[in-house]
Amino acid sequence: SYLCMGLLSARQYFARDTAKENKLRAKINALWQDVEWSWHTRGGAKALYWHWSPRYAWDIGLEIRGWNECLITYVLAASSPSHAIAADAYHRGWAEGAQFRNGKEFYGVCLPLGPDYGGPLCFAHYSFLGLDPRGLKDRYADYWEQNVNHTLINREHCIRNPGQFKGYGRDCWGLTASDDHLGYHAHDPAHDLGVISPTAALSSFPYTPEHSMRALRHFYYGLGSKIWSEYGFVDAFSETLDWCAPSHIGIDQGPIIVMIENYRSGLLWKLFMSCPEVQRSLRSLDFESPAIG
Repeated sequence: SYLCMGLLSARQYFARDTAKENKLRAKINALWQDVEWSWHTRGGAKALYWHWSPRYAWDIGLEIRGWNECLITYVLAASSPSHAIAADAYHRGWAEGAQFRNGKEFYGVCLPLGPDYGGPLCFAHYSFLGLDPRGLKDRYADYWEQNVNHTLINREHCIRNPGQFKGYGRDCWGLTASDDHLGYHAHDPAHDLGVISPTAALSSFPYTPEHSMRALRHFYYGLGSKIWSEYGFVDAFSETLDWCAPSHIGIDQGPIIVMIENYRSGLLWKLFMSCPEVQRSLRSLDFESPAIG
């Protein structure tokens, strides 16, 4: 889904009538049309499934139900010009997940969707690298409100710091899925191991620009060479454990760049939302957005 989101955005950007750009668009369209989204309904089930392989078939049997990082999968699956899913899979599959609706307050902030405290902040990032949350609404939520509030809850947890972890505060916050000293975990306020992931605060620039800028300045000027290397910020760190990840993970690094640009100019949002297939899909799923009229 993320690959297709990026390819479609590139297709919209390289729009000139030249031999090179025509060829590029043709290749992207061929890849896009070959994705068999409907296959992952297992013959018409009311949800998409995460896993299939030639060896293990559907053995894992895990349905994609919300709220998590997979909203974009349903939007793209309904967008497909060749292998589209029905809108019913979105409403009866994705939107009927056990942790979809919430509506409770955490640290005084209302959370429309998702698990308690919001889950890892990547939920507010990955699907929304191209999918523009500004004014995006359906019968379940206002997705700008959802993402802003999720971010504020995550930051407020780090400020209150119930685990008393070293370094947490107004300038040092952000819990999401990343490497850690134990391997890899989906960090969030309900599963806090004292590990800050720079991508969490920095990919939230569109939602909390002042707070994210404070975090950026602290990460770069305050912690500096401890967490900065030739590829940017390390994937995660823990001041409590005096530990820094030796890794840089693309799915964490990439959203930092994309979301800073979306905050600055909205470029990736404009490109992706200009796709006619995406606009038709959002209408078919009963979304409202200024980008689709």
